[in-house]
Amino acid sequence: MPSVETRQKPQQEVPLVTIRFAGDSGDGMQLAGERFSAETAFAGNDLRTYPDFPAEIRAPAGTLSGVSGFQISFGSREVHTPGDAPDVLVAMNPAALKASLSMLNTGAILILNADGWTDTNIKKAGYDSDPLHDGGLAGYRVYPVPIGRLNEETLRTSPLSTKQKNRCKNFFALGLLSWMYSRPVEPTFHWIEEKFSRNPDIAKANTETFQAGYHFGETTELFTFQFVVAKARIEHGLYRKISGNEAMALGCIAAAQKAGKSLVYASYPITPASDILHELSRHKAYDVRTFQAEDEIAAVCAAIGASFAGELGVTGTSGPGLDLKGEAIGLAVMAELPLVIMNIQRGGPSTGLPTKPEQSDLLHAIFGRHGECPLVVLAAKTPGDCFDTVYEAFRLATTYMTPVIVLSDAFLANGTEPWKIPIFGSLPKLDIVHPTD
Repeated sequence: MPSVETRQKPQQEVPLVTIRFAGDSGDGMQLAGERFSAETAFAGNDLRTYPDFPAEIRAPAGTLSGVSGFQISFGSREVHTPGDAPDVLVAMNPAALKASLSMLNTGAILILNADGWTDTNIKKAGYDSDPLHDGGLAGYRVYPVPIGRLNEETLRTSPLSTKQKNRCKNFFALGLLSWMYSRPVEPTFHWIEEKFSRNPDIAKANTETFQAGYHFGETTELFTFQFVVAKARIEHGLYRKISGNEAMALGCIAAAQKAGKSLVYASYPITPASDILHELSRHKAYDVRTFQAEDEIAAVCAAIGASFAGELGVTGTSGPGLDLKGEAIGLAVMAELPLVIMNIQRGGPSTGLPTKPEQSDLLHAIFGRHGECPLVVLAAKTPGDCFDTVYEAFRLATTYMTPVIVLSDAFLANGTEPWKIPIFGSLPKLDIVHPTD
């Protein structure tokens, strides 16, 4: 496995940092952020992440609507959110800068891909003049880095095509940030080796450009010092990085295993809830049955049928789907059947904004049915808490024979945090008594 030799520069310790990676959808910012998060977890820091996807499908490159971001907040103390105001922005083009600038802390560090600063890109982003030279960035610490050119020079002898080489530049940015914040690099090398085991040329290219970015940080005169974030005090145990949707899926499986029942998950694909269906479909070995229905009404009715047959019926959706499930949820209330409905809320009315978070369905969850139709509504507070909330939903649903709605949102669904894996034997009992009359 490759390694990097560190040349010591003066170090500055900071307790908490928020970093935002931003660029076009094809710039690999989500991947760079995910890998930086993995390094941060291995470094022993507490962390929260949030991937910020563009709302438009295939928005034109270089435009504000096409900007894709990934934000991580990490520190030596407990971290509760991915942060409101980033301390560091990695921007691959002017649009990424403009879309993120209003969020930043005063005096934030800007690492800008100088090769993305073309006249065309500046105009596409809606700038009248180049912000690098018109004084608009006077309140920030600006570091223009020719990421594209340095990546191209690093991979000069690589057999990859020009397009393939260009797709590696996110690893240059990742290498630079890994050096800046003293991240352990072995997890990234190991991931590259596994991910591209069948494509050794791509594996080599990503490794080399990562190393180039790392060494650029330690050798350039642009950066005169390196940051250090001490380990957080974390309760002893076995941890993994988990998103809210993954935690919900595992909570469903744990509840079914504890109850000695089959889990039947019926849903219609809808963002940002679809990942729960994807995750549960991987766990057939735990007596999990997933059913992709033709619509939201069929999905909830199938889940009710599973509960009527004596198994654990559960369905998942996002805001618009909860509207359609309302009548069937009323049926489950009348029939006194246990049913868990996971609503991963999206922003806005109607079909809303599938990539943007909002807690928009609370009143609908509480009151959105006909007649006298009360039920339990729970809401998770963190990605990891989604596991406990869903498990509690099954306990309440089976104890009191009622539907339970669990509210999450895009923020929790896609965000991640270190999660202490619970001991299965310590989970509350789920004793289900079937009527015999």
